[in-house]
Amino acid sequence: MKTEIQIPDALFREAQRIAAENEMSFAEVVRRGLKEVILHHPPGRERAAEWEMPAAFDLGEKLVPEEDWTALCHEQDAHAG
Repeated sequence: MKTEIQIPDALFREAQRIAAENEMSFAEVVRRGLKEVILHHPPGRERAAEWEMPAAFDLGEKLVPEEDWTALCHEQDAHAG
C-alpha cells in the first residue's frame, strides 16, 4: 500500500541517515520502525496508567549542607583530572 505522511524535518534527516548508514531504503527504515512500534503495542494491551513520581526514600541526615554541594562537586572534578 502506498500512503503519504508528514514527518518533521529532523526526524526525516535522521531516518535518511539510518538508511544510508545501513544501505537500505527510506521506506525500509519506516517499515522496520512501524514493526517495532507494533511489537510494543500488541492487540488487547491496556493503556498505561498516568505516570506518577515514586515516593522518595528517607536517606537520613545530610552529611554536608546543601549550599556546599556545588563547591564539593567542583573539588571532585579538580582531583579527577
